[in-house]
Amino acid sequence: MRTGISSQAKIINNYVQKVYFWMFIGLMITTITAYGVSQEPDLYNLILGNDVVFFGIIVVQFVAIISISAFIRRIPDNLAEITFLFYCFLSGLTLSVIFLAFSVTSIAYVVLITAAMFGFMSLYGWITKTDLTTVGNILIMALFGIILALIVNLFIENSLLDTILSVLGVLIFSGLTAYDTQNIKNTLYEGGDIIKKEILGALNLYLDFVNLFLDLIKLLGKRRDD
Repeated sequence: MRTGISSQAKIINNYVQKVYFWMFIGLMITTITAYGVSQEPDLYNLILGNDVVFFGIIVVQFVAIISISAFIRRIPDNLAEITFLFYCFLSGLTLSVIFLAFSVTSIAYVVLITAAMFGFMSLYGWITKTDLTTVGNILIMALFGIILALIVNLFIENSLLDTILSVLGVLIFSGLTAYDTQNIKNTLYEGGDIIKKEILGALNLYLDFVNLFLDLIKLLGKRRDD
C-alpha cells in the first residue's frame, strides 16, 4: 500500500518538475534572446523597424502555438519540444523591445514581482479543492474581450484604457495561472503521451508568466526616457 502511494507521488513529482523545467528553459531562451537582440542595433532595427519582418515573426509564432495546442497528439515528441523552444526564441525577438523601453533594474524588479504572484497562484491552483474549470472558462472569454479592446486601442491610443486593460490583464493571467496549474495536475491522470502533456502544460504556464509580466511592466516599469 505504502509502496503504491510512494510510487504515485514519485510519478507526480517527476511530471511537475518536467513541466516547470520546460517552462523555465523557455523563459530563459526568451530572456537571453530578447536581451541579445536589444544589444545589437542592426538586429533590432531589422526586427522592430521592419513591419514585414516583425509581423512575419508574429505569424510564425501563431503557427507554432497552433501546432502545439491543436496538433500535439499527431506530432512526434521531439518535434513538440523543438516547436515549443522555437516559439520561445521567436518571442524573445519581438520582446526585445522591453529591454529598449525599460531599464534593466526595472525589468528585474518586475520579474521578481511576477515570479512571486505566479508562484502564489500556481501553488493555489495545485492545492485548492475547488474546481476552477468554470472560472477558467470565464477568464478565457474575458481574455478575448481584452484582446479586442487592445486592438481598438491601437487606433485610439487612449492611455487610461491601456492602464485599465493592463490591470485587468494582471487579474486574468493570475487567475489563469491557477486554472492552468490545476489542469496540469488533472491531465496527469488522463491517457496520452506524458511528454506532450509536459510541453503543453509548460506552454500554458509560460504564456501566463510572460503576459502577467508584460501587464505588470506597463503598470510598474520605469521607462528609460522618464
